[in-house]
Amino acid sequence: MSRRRMLIRFLLCFLFLGLIFHAPAAAGKKKPPAQPININTANSEQLQQVPGIGPATAEKILQMRKSYGPFKSVDDLLAIRGLGAKRLEKMRKYLTVGKGAAPKNSEPTSQASPSAPKLPDKP
Repeated sequence: MSRRRMLIRFLLCFLFLGLIFHAPAAAGKKKPPAQPININTANSEQLQQVPGIGPATAEKILQMRKSYGPFKSVDDLLAIRGLGAKRLEKMRKYLTVGKGAAPKNSEPTSQASPSAPKLPDKP
C-alpha cells in the first residue's frame, strides 16, 4: 500500500509541475493578426498583436518612427536594440511597410479630371 501511495504522490507532483511550467508558455503565445500590421501607421496595441512584439518593443518601434520618420523597409527594425535577425524573421510575415500617416494640415486633392469639358453657365 505504501508503494502505491508513493506512486500516486509522484504522479500528482509530476502533473502539478507540468501544469506550472506549461501555463506561462501557453499564456505567452498569442494569435497572430489576420492582416499584416503596417509599422508606419500602427499604434502600440496593434503592434503588440504581432508575435514577438511586447509593450517594450512596440514603444521602441513608435519612438524610432517618431524620431526618424516612416520606415522604408521592415528590415529597418533591425536598428532597434534587442531585435535581431532571427526574431525579425519570425515576425516578418505579420509586418508590412506602407506610406506613413499623411500630415494633419494637408488638404485633399481634387478628383476632377483636367480633360473633362466645362459646361457653360446657365443664366
